[in-house]
Amino acid sequence: MLTATTYIRPYKVAAGKGAVQTMEERFNYGLNPKKLGALSSYLCDPATAPAEFLLVKSQYQAEMGRAVERGALFFQIRQAFPPGEVTAEEANQIGYETAMRWTKGKYQFFVCTHTDKSHLHNHIYFNSTAFDRSRKFHNFIGSSFALRRLSDRVCVEHDLSVIQNPKQHSKGRYLHYGQWIVEKPPSAKQRVRLAIVEALKKQPADFPAFLRLMEETGFLVKHGRGGVISFLAPGQDKPTRLRASTLGDGFDPEDIRAMIAGERPIPELPQEAPAPARRVNLIIDIQERMAQGKGPAYERWAKVYNLKQMAAALQYLRENDLMDYEALAASTEKAVERFHTLSEELRQTEAELEKTSGLMAATVDYAKTRPVFDGYKAARYSKKYLSEHEAELAAYRAARATMNELLDGAKLPKMADMKKSRQELAGKKKALYAEYRKAQADMRQAVAVKANIDHLLGVTDGRENKAQER
Repeated sequence: MLTATTYIRPYKVAAGKGAVQTMEERFNYGLNPKKLGALSSYLCDPATAPAEFLLVKSQYQAEMGRAVERGALFFQIRQAFPPGEVTAEEANQIGYETAMRWTKGKYQFFVCTHTDKSHLHNHIYFNSTAFDRSRKFHNFIGSSFALRRLSDRVCVEHDLSVIQNPKQHSKGRYLHYGQWIVEKPPSAKQRVRLAIVEALKKQPADFPAFLRLMEETGFLVKHGRGGVISFLAPGQDKPTRLRASTLGDGFDPEDIRAMIAGERPIPELPQEAPAPARRVNLIIDIQERMAQGKGPAYERWAKVYNLKQMAAALQYLRENDLMDYEALAASTEKAVERFHTLSEELRQTEAELEKTSGLMAATVDYAKTRPVFDGYKAARYSKKYLSEHEAELAAYRAARATMNELLDGAKLPKMADMKKSRQELAGKKKALYAEYRKAQADMRQAVAVKANIDHLLGVTDGRENKAQER
């Protein structure tokens, strides 16, 4: 199985002799004959990989006009397996497949399988520049999580075990390899959030006192145009702006002032959510497709595709502790029911928001055109007055008709109350829509998994397919 230490690590150094030395040092560690049990490569020879990697980079610089020293020179992936589960050759094959699927065959790489420990493990090195010089690989937020999921998927497809509960820290976030060795320091934004919370816990008398507490903590307070406030942490190059869009809900200047006044509680520190799971698709009915005239090549592809989907379904069951079929059925039904409940609630909220917005617009039009109608009435409905103000009078009648229709005999609310209601409904719609999208993805995932399991067990009532299409 691939352990929770599966991770991706970039190596950065200036181009030139330093780059060659760095790659040779790292690659020599992986190619150490005392440790090496198996070796494989793609688009390069491991013995000359530093020169081959740099050759592609120099071609990239000549064609694209971008300096090769910018960004990472190469990346390293590590995988580990429990003692006795795989041979060195099998571990190397799994590493090669993982690297191929991770890089999508666009980057040079080689896989070194080490046997010097009780557990076999792979060191995978891949170039940061694509072999066709079309792009460079850039690490992304959640890459370790995505890599772990891909690695687990490959292991499941090879009928190997995977860790069911990788070591975690608070709120369910997985530790990457670097955090297993030494705790990763918080990001600049998180340092600002932590300092703000600590300053607020000291109950400053006012906002200036809060800023003084931030300065005592070691932050430089910067005042910009329009009253904008930013904090520069020690060792930080770019200041972090004090606003909700940067630090999250509750970290806006007005929110801070409200907390100081005791009007709202101190916010909880936000946590990064793990990367979303890849969607499981329905398996293909190969016999039906073959009857439609598909060829042998399609049949081979479909068999591999179905195997991957069943592996993904099994991984989903393990991660959600749904190895019992009744639990799977109940979970799927619950996911479908939640999606439709949220759909109806979102529809009602949108209808109320549309009604409130329409009533506000009609009220404004009515207020603007009412003096014109009063003048028309004072002129004893003069035809001359009508011809001069026909557009305003038509707008007045339309606004009054809309108000009567929307109010349906009820009393017209105050404009301030309607504005507040519209704001609340807009916020509710935004929150509901986020829940709706997640519920939709969860439902599709659950329905696809259950449909695949039903197909495997011979349950073919077709109801899951209908739910999937909804």
